[in-house]
Amino acid sequence: MVKSFFITGTDTDVGKTLVARTLLREFAAQGIQCAGYKPISAGCAHTDEGLRNQDALLLQAAASLALPYDLVNPFAYAPPIAPHIAAREVDEAITLSGLSEGLRTIEQAGAELILVEGAGGWFLPLDRTYLLSDWVKQENLPVIVVVGAKLGCLNHALLTFAAIRNQDLPIAGWVMNRVDEGMSHYQENLDTLRGLLPAPFLGEIPFVNKPLEADLRGCLDISPLL
Repeated sequence: MVKSFFITGTDTDVGKTLVARTLLREFAAQGIQCAGYKPISAGCAHTDEGLRNQDALLLQAAASLALPYDLVNPFAYAPPIAPHIAAREVDEAITLSGLSEGLRTIEQAGAELILVEGAGGWFLPLDRTYLLSDWVKQENLPVIVVVGAKLGCLNHALLTFAAIRNQDLPIAGWVMNRVDEGMSHYQENLDTLRGLLPAPFLGEIPFVNKPLEADLRGCLDISPLL
């Protein structure tokens, strides 16, 4: 039985990829055949191999199960805009069935555990009818929430939790990522959320100047996810 988790954030640029990469490295260190799945990305670079997204490349590299890029990131777009708008510009549709097909392919490739990283926050439009969260509900994926520690994070975290629970989805845990080194009363904010959020606290990611180069293994507790 393959375990899959969906990683969402309280906003854009709160560290979903950093957390996903850290978790993948922890799972890999336990000998688990793990894979990252970044189904949708925008702001991709043109390369000789095709469009490439930095977040997806980081997940691909951190996983213990080697997968071709196109499986890790099937819906990739160049403009750094809302993905459904970018898809429309190239006359493509991001479908629920397409997202599920990608997940099934990774399961069949031998993954024991898959971390699916969302794009932006919880409510990401796929078109004018469906949201990415509708697909998460369809797949009934347990959710891991990344809270970006900055002014406003209490409201953003509580709203995100409320939205996920409103869709009757399990919340597997949450992580605090210190994106703002100078955040006032950081510890008090963290303590407040630990008292209010009804899910396991998986740990906190400290502020680091070069997060893409940092090895943050040891910061997060994966035991509630296993």
